[in-house]
Parts: sequence; structure tokens; C-alpha cells
Amino acid sequence: MITLVDAAGSTSAVELNPAPAFTRPAAPLASRTVYAAAHVVPRTTSDNVPGAPADLDWDATLAFRHHLWSWGLGVADAMDTAQRNMGLDPAATRELISRSAAEARSVGGALVVGVNTDHVDDAVITLDAVIDAYKEQLHLTEDAGASVVLMASRHLARAARTAEDYERVYSEVLAAAGAPVILHWLGSAFDPELGTYFGSTDTEAASSTLLKIIANSPDKVAGVKMSLLDAGSERAVRSQLNAPVRMFTGDDFNYVSLIGGDSSGYSHALLGAFAALGPHASAAVQALDAEDHDAYQRILGPTEALSRQIFARPTFYYKTGVAFLSWLNGHQPGVGMVGGLHTARSLPHLSEIVRLANECGGLERPDLARERWHGFLRVSGVAA
Repeated sequence: MITLVDAAGSTSAVELNPAPAFTRPAAPLASRTVYAAAHVVPRTTSDNVPGAPADLDWDATLAFRHHLWSWGLGVADAMDTAQRNMGLDPAATRELISRSAAEARSVGGALVVGVNTDHVDDAVITLDAVIDAYKEQLHLTEDAGASVVLMASRHLARAARTAEDYERVYSEVLAAAGAPVILHWLGSAFDPELGTYFGSTDTEAASSTLLKIIANSPDKVAGVKMSLLDAGSERAVRSQLNAPVRMFTGDDFNYVSLIGGDSSGYSHALLGAFAALGPHASAAVQALDAEDHDAYQRILGPTEALSRQIFARPTFYYKTGVAFLSWLNGHQPGVGMVGGLHTARSLPHLSEIVRLANECGGLERPDLARERWHGFLRVSGVAA
């Protein structure tokens, strides 16, 4: 049995379920390209308090990436899941990119890396400075040997006045790219500063700008990652993309239907949720490779409730749930996070994550998860 706790302080016990009998793929995943956006692990005894420079446990951080690669997944690194703009400072970001690129080469693992402008200290800069900042990180990433995800920039959101400003900045940055990149549209649920990204709060108008950016540089765009938590908007943009540009869903609420697809097509994936659900993601795509859509739905369908809990409002604190599950599943020694972000979710919220993970098979080592969770409850003042 495993103990749960609610907001009133009442406890209950449910049966601890066994881990699913998933197997690692014998060949590369074929029907979908899937990246899991990985988190970072701090040293347990370091001063990872709010405002302090990130001090990472490199062994655990990189071992988690190898865990994802071992399931046939690609890794999306130095993204918002790795606490970009929420505790992962520029120096740690640069080291993460360098180390992850080296580890990916060592095993032939697929890797894409976030490129942003967040190393610039000034809050407000000119459009020319935004372009220069993007290019600086772009060249650093490409020199490290990693492929690029061109992330949404807070600096650009502050500096741009029109849709044409976005077109200009992206055109110049894409021209400097040595290989096609993935464009990232991160919605305001993940970052409130990006509510007018691509020049409008209206999704249809912003989508039009995004599609113009792609049309202006078709040979420099490999795909688009949409993280708006709006399945209809994603399908609308997806329907207007021309090969080889692909849609990578970043919708942690609706990924099952978007990846599974319908008569209008399907999305590939670049998801923070899959950092918490790597074995499920792999097994589900293996089912699609075998053209077994019923098995796909059976494997991945039940995970969406867990993902919705992890990404519940305020959504930008979802990283806490990802790291918490990583700890429960034995991928890191402690529950702490860079910047003290492990305190961003309540005990009942975490208890619901435990319940839903237990229901969908998200506890990879159930006995270890129970032991760690019950210890966590006790030090939090709840008898277990």
C-alpha cells in the first residue's frame, strides 16, 4: 500500500501497482521523432537557493540523459524544463550544453539544445542586440556539435513592436544557422512575458507571422515546437507546414491525440512530460511503429492525467513535478532543485502526482518510490 494525503490533512492508502513490463527498443524509433526535454539535478549539499548560481550534480544530470537515450528517445536540453530563466544561469547553461553534446556523441544519442538570449543581463535591449545575442548562443551550440531549438526570447518580446520586427530578427538569425533549426513557440502559461509573442495575443495572427518566418527561410527550419496548450491551434499550424518542416508538439495536456494523429496528420514530440514518462513514450512509439494504435492508446492514454497534474497552474512550476518523479524513480539522490524550486508545489499536489503515477505505471521502481514518498511525508509532518 502507499499513503496519500489531501489538502485537509486526511490520509488514505491505495494499492501499490507494479511497474509496466516495457522493453527498450531493439531498433531506432521510426514512426515519430520524440525528444524528452530533460531537467537538471543539483548537488545535494550545494547552495542552490533562490538567486544563487546553479551548482549541478553532473553525474546524476548526465545519467538521466543516458536513461532517456537508452529508451530510444532524443533529448532536448537547456530548455525551459532545465530551468532556463528559473535558476539555470548562463554559465551553467553553457557547461550543460557542452557536457550533454559530448555525452550524446559518446552513445550516438539524438540531441537538440535551446538557444536563447538570456545571457544578456540588461532587461531591455535593441532588436540588433537581440540578433547578436541569439547568434552568440547559436554559434556556441553549433560549435559544441548540437542541433538547435531557437527558443522564444523575452528580450525580443520586450523589444518588438510589430510582427515585422519578429520577421526581421528571425530572418537574420536563421541566416546565420549552419543547419536547419526547430522554432519554439512558448505560450504565456509557461512564461507570462511571452503573451504577445510573434506580435499578437491573437493566436491566428501570431501563427500567420510564424508561418511567414518559415516561408522566408524554408531551408533553415526543420520544425516548429508549439507549447500553447491549445490542440486546435497546433493542428491549424500543422496543416499549413510543408515538408520537410515538421510539427513537434509541446502540448503537455493533449499530446496523446496530437502524436497519435488523425485524418489531418500527426505531430512529432518535444515534451517536458516525457522526461517524467520516458519508458511510456518509448513503448507507445514502438506500438505505432508496429501499427498497433490500440496499444499506443492503451500505453500513453492513461499518462495524460498525470501530465495535466504536473503542468497544472501555475504551469511554469511543472519542473517541480518532473524532478520529484525523477527522485521517486531513483534517478537522483535528493529531491532538491536549482533555485530552491522543489518548494514550488504543495504536499497535496505532490500526493496527487504520486496517485496518478501509481495508476498509470509511472513509478518505475514502485518499492523505492513508496519508501522515498513515505519518508518525505514523515519529514513533512504526516504519518505514513
